[in-house]
Order: sequence, then C-alpha cells, then structure tokens
Amino acid sequence: MKVAELLSIPQFSDMSIIAGETGINREIHTVNMMDAPDIIHFLHRDEWLVTTAFHLKDHPKLLVELIRAMAEKGCAALGIKTKRFLHEIPKEALLLADELQFPILELPLERSLGEIVNHALRAILNNRETELANALEIHRQFTEFIMKGNGIKQLLRVLSKQISRPVLLYDQYFKPIYTSQRQWAVHLNFNHLSFATSDMAYITFSDIVSKQTYSLFPIHMSEKKIGSLLIMGEIYQSDHFTRLIIDQAMNVISFALMKEYALKQRDRSIRNDFFLHFIDGAFSTTEEIINRAMEFSIINEKKYICCVGKIDDDGNFYTYSQRQEYADEVFRFLEEHLESYSPNIYLFSKSELCILLYKIEDHSINTNLYIEDSLKKIQKLVFDSFQHTISFGVSNLCHKFLHVKTAYKEAVDALSQGQLSKQAEFIYTYNTRNITELLRLIPQDNLKNFYTYVLKEFSIKNDEEKQNLLNTLFVYLETNCQISETAKRLYVHRNTVIYRIEKCEEILGKNFKDPETSLQLRLALRIKSIFEDE
Repeated sequence: MKVAELLSIPQFSDMSIIAGETGINREIHTVNMMDAPDIIHFLHRDEWLVTTAFHLKDHPKLLVELIRAMAEKGCAALGIKTKRFLHEIPKEALLLADELQFPILELPLERSLGEIVNHALRAILNNRETELANALEIHRQFTEFIMKGNGIKQLLRVLSKQISRPVLLYDQYFKPIYTSQRQWAVHLNFNHLSFATSDMAYITFSDIVSKQTYSLFPIHMSEKKIGSLLIMGEIYQSDHFTRLIIDQAMNVISFALMKEYALKQRDRSIRNDFFLHFIDGAFSTTEEIINRAMEFSIINEKKYICCVGKIDDDGNFYTYSQRQEYADEVFRFLEEHLESYSPNIYLFSKSELCILLYKIEDHSINTNLYIEDSLKKIQKLVFDSFQHTISFGVSNLCHKFLHVKTAYKEAVDALSQGQLSKQAEFIYTYNTRNITELLRLIPQDNLKNFYTYVLKEFSIKNDEEKQNLLNTLFVYLETNCQISETAKRLYVHRNTVIYRIEKCEEILGKNFKDPETSLQLRLALRIKSIFEDE
C-alpha cells in the first residue's frame, strides 16, 4: 500500500500531509509506534512510524535526525500528533522532509495511536488480500490458457496485451525463443550479462544505441537453466499490478518451459540411444535399423558424412564427472543452435564425444568445403560461448545410412590421428588406407552393376556348388594364384583346387592368367565381401 492510498481511507479523512508530499508513492508494508528514543534501531524498510513525539518535546531538533535516519533506512513515512506534546514542528525538519521526499503526516488528536495502527494494519491486510486474490485469478487465467492447448508464444501475446508492452523470451544463452510480436527484433549484446542466482528479481538497463530502456526478468527453464523474459520499458517497483501480471505469467511460462524441456530431453535420449545401439551393432536386421531411423527422419537412401568432435584439453585437471557434465552442457547448446541452423544435421553424443551426422541433400556443392565451413562456424560458436576449443574428425562420404556405422569409425579414427599431432581446434579428415575402404566410397548401385557384370554366372546364392567354387576362387586370387597355399587354407587336396579353378574358368569363359581378368575378379570378390558385411 502506498502513502497516498493510506490517506484515501475513510477512517483517515482527518489526517493530512504537512511535508514531503512528493513522496506519497512510498510503500507502506507495516506500522510501528514510537515508545523509546532509540526507536530508529528497531525500524525497517517500508515501515510507517506513528508517534506523539513525547521524547522529542524537549529536544525538537532531534526530529531532524530522526527524519534523516528514517529516510536513509527506506522507511515509508512519519506520523506525528502535533497538538499533543510537540506543538510546532521545526522548520528545518519540514524543509528536510521536502528535500528527501519523505512524507510527514499530521495525526488527529482525538484518535489514539493504537486505533490508528489498527486501522492502518487492517487496510494493509485488505490491500494484500486483494492483491492475492488478483494474483490467483491471473494465475488461473494464464494456466487455463496453457491447459487449453495454447502455446507459450500465444501466452506472450496475451501478456503483452495486458501490460501494453512487447515481450521476448530468451533461453539461457540469450537466444530468442518466442516473441509476442512477429516484427519485433531486438539486437542487444548480452555477452557479459547473466542471472547469477535464481533469487535475483530483475534487471533494468538502457541500450546505448537506441536509448531504449528494457526490463529483464529471470525465468526457470529447468533445474539448472535460467532463461530470461525481456520487456520493453522500465517496470517500476511501485507498479504492483503490472508486476503481479508479469510474475504470474512467468510462473506459468516457467512450468510450460520445464514441461517442454522434459519432452525434448526424452526425445533426445530416445534418438541418441537408437544411434548408439546402431553403431554398436545391437540391431539384428537391417530392416529394423531402416525403420527405426525413419522414426527420426533419417532416410537410408541418402548420403551422409559423420563428424566426431571432442572438447580439447585445456591443461587443467577435471574429474570424469566434471568433464562429462561440461561436455553435456556444450553439446546441448550445440543441438539447440543446430535446430535453427539446419534440419540436415543430426547431433548425438557418446560419453565425451559429440557426433554430428550431416545429410547431404545438395549434390552440386563441394561437400568437403561445406563440411569444413560448417565445422569452423561451430568451433567459433563454442569458443565465443564457452571459451573452449573443440576438434573434429571427419569421415568419408557414405551413400546410405547403413554405412554410417563405418563412417563413425572413420571419424573416430580421424579424430585420434589429429590428436596425435598435439594440435587444438583442428578438423582432420579420414584418409582411405585400403581397397575395401576405397570401394565403400563408390555408390552401391555402381558396385552391384560391376559385381553382376564380372560374376553374373555365380549370382545364384542357393547353388551350393557354385558358392564353393566362388570361395575357392577368392582364396586362390588372394594367395597370388598359389595352388598349394590355397589347398592348405581350404583344407582340401591341391588337385581339388586345380579342378575348381578350371571349372571357374569354364563357367566364366575367362583365363585367370590375364592381368585385367584377375583384377576384375579380385575387385568383384571384394565387393561381394562388402555386401556380406552388411
């Protein structure tokens, strides 16, 4: 309750203000009576002191000290029965009260101090009861609004309309989440601004460039995450109704954000578990992998590049739990950023590793430059936000999601190779080191066409005789056409090997001593092993 509101109470119609009238908007939270000369030590902020001034009647100049001390303590006002003991208030006291904007009220002689205190306390309690009723009603309206299926964005519009100010909701990294107005864009630098504790009320500041004043309120998004609600203009402490609306809206928004965050965490965990099971080979069939991947909009018949990142060691000692918790925070930050950056980047995590799966849709771009440019932007984002560097290993392009398991191993190997160089903030691409890895870079349809062309006569899988012949041919070529070594590896007589090789030459109609034929056969048999691995 304000001093002005106190004066409007019918029971106090015979009470008047005799000094400090410009301070009538001071808040009164409680009332006290003066019954000792050292009362100032027992007063509190926003307290109204009423007195007969008995202890001041012989020392009227002490009233000046009392007024100054009460103003410094943030007391609300001073009420004096001027016609009881202190018949005249010193002029310097009145001037000081005007200067400090500290109200001095003249109390009616016929009312006792107890009566005045009782009326004042009753008025304060009634005022609080009205505020509480308003708060409950506003909270009910906002909660009902959300329960009916309206989102946070619509709630911000309702809040904006009620307080006649545009509002904007930020996450804990000061990234805009929702705004009450489509066209309202705020360009502010929050690099050195944060809510250190959840107990902070709000911050009021002005933008140097636009000269616009803003009020920033902390809002809980989860147990450890504190976002913020930006409101245009200054919200004054004395504007109870506006503060009341904002507080209740913040409570409802906070619960809605916590629910939204919990759902996101659940979806993120399910998606991450699927990917980890996939790269660990936990699924029994490729059909199950393909169907599960489609649940997360991951299409098998697309091209992918896998990147594996890890935060660089800064030389300080951290426990495993500390490193893991910090890595989780960085990876969550990256995932929230990537959601608005590109729908074709999937983020997963495994312990301290960040796994980025790029879906390559545009075949006209230079893939290597695109990946490198994207990872450099991510590295800059991490450094600007956390003052830490992160390094990446990059796989080769794979032509199906089913091949991402191999791409992941390539990216991990590339990251390990880069770490051996003792560098930081590097991007290291995997180098193919054998024929099989090189063949994996070729689209699968082309591999199948080549395999069918070279070994079409052996394409019948249920023909046991032909499969035995093909296995013998594979070992024969891998041992550089050594009959004895082939027989030894197959546990058969060398004449059996000679017979099978001659039979293969007869079926294919080719001479295996021809270098071109031998090369084609070896490549086709390597392709066969790739298909069998899948």
